Amino acid sequence: MMKHETVIQLLQSKHGEYISGETISQRLGVSRTAIWKQIRKLEEAGYVIEASRKLGYRLISVPDTYDLAALQDKLQTVSFGRGLQLLDTVESTQILAREAAESGAAEGALFLAEQQLGGRGRMGRGWISPRGKGIWMSMVLRPAVPIHFAPQLTLLTAVALCRSLKRTTSLAIGIKWPNDLLIEGKKISGILLESAAEDERLRYVIAGIGISVNLEEADYPSELLEKAVSLRMAGGKSWDRSELLADFLMEWEQLYRLYAKEGFGPIITLWEALAVSLGKPVRLTTPQGELSGVPIGLAESGAIRIKLEDGSVQSVFSAEMGEPL
Repeated sequence: MMKHETVIQLLQSKHGEYISGETISQRLGVSRTAIWKQIRKLEEAGYVIEASRKLGYRLISVPDTYDLAALQDKLQTVSFGRGLQLLDTVESTQILAREAAESGAAEGALFLAEQQLGGRGRMGRGWISPRGKGIWMSMVLRPAVPIHFAPQLTLLTAVALCRSLKRTTSLAIGIKWPNDLLIEGKKISGILLESAAEDERLRYVIAGIGISVNLEEADYPSELLEKAVSLRMAGGKSWDRSELLADFLMEWEQLYRLYAKEGFGPIITLWEALAVSLGKPVRLTTPQGELSGVPIGLAESGAIRIKLEDGSVQSVFSAEMGEPL
């Protein structure tokens, strides 16, 4: 049976030049149809191959894959990411991290996948997680805080990710409450924290994070292009996923330790400095219905404080925030 690595070797040997299907067929002793099938499999695995009826095939780019040893060398954390499991294709890293937490995994245990088939975000929405183009991860946290503090951890995670990505990419990234990271109004990441509690204390929290790093327009359904973007699309260049991940884990761990020591106050200050929707009229869809007002800051609970038309201030704990009015 023909192995796709052999096809890759032939394509790579041409150093970006075309090689005809007939030549590949003769060299490998297989049919043109068999070659076409292997080319399709390679494309599904992340290889970019250009096909020409007259000229044949040429290799444009190979998939970006993590190097476990290189990634571990980049880590500067004490615990975050130190229990790292690098996976190829999974349904969801969130499921694996939850199972590990139930089995006693230590804080910082990290599940990192090249591809997710069933990635999801807040409110059960799907999350596009193509192979080798983003950071698809879930990590175990074991914070010593009451269950009602869980929303604070979501906001803390958003602050850490925003600060890290702004530093490493120099892109104009901001936070839309509670945890959407945006570039010019388009979303670049998904953050989903799920918790398990006992006797009003958090047993563990699973922090699921998806970062759209090197996705291209063709990776998105057309209906998402108006509201989603990748770092590559926004910055006009590819980014090293391992470097982005290592920096984020360092920033996240530092803020997490600050939170454990000084509480939520410093995180509120940092979040508000990065927020893109404060001071602008918005409409929020809550479980109780819609309301309009101007976000003026965060409450200690993590709720967003909304100044209503009558001048009163209401704290909103759960809502979908629309675009500024």
